[in-house]
Amino acid sequence: MRFLDSGISNMAKTPTKPAAPQAAPAKAAKPKASASTKAAKDKVAPPPPAATKAAKGKAASPPPPPPPTAAKARTITINQMAVAYADKHEMSRKDATNMLTEVFDAVVQHVKAGDKVRIAGLGIIELRSRAARMGRNPATGEAIQIAASRKIAFRVAKELKEAV
Repeated sequence: MRFLDSGISNMAKTPTKPAAPQAAPAKAAKPKASASTKAAKDKVAPPPPAATKAAKGKAASPPPPPPPTAAKARTITINQMAVAYADKHEMSRKDATNMLTEVFDAVVQHVKAGDKVRIAGLGIIELRSRAARMGRNPATGEAIQIAASRKIAFRVAKELKEAV
């Protein structure tokens, strides 16, 4: 405490000089933007005309399609599918849930066994083997051995591709 007390008292006894004003670095004054220049900044520049691209010897390609504006896709569960199926076929929800669960369990068992499961109008679910291979650790660049593995693959049916 003595140290703190002596420091405070010493600070109080020393006269303080007002600090000399420091010169601020020279900056160019920015003119204030009017409403019309602000609106011009917000607008996106139109793409160059196709004639200028074609004039350079490149074939003009159509502009990319706009991104979809649809809302986020919903996630449908087995229970929701079972409710809809039960209502459509006049059966209990419990029976519909059990039926769908058994169908999906059968698909899983066949894929585990190495069979291809073809569901008409939907696609083919199969098990693919990936051979062992060499890879690189992205952090260090060191070569590493990647073990062989089995992956599930799904090929979409032509009917589903055309429907979407």
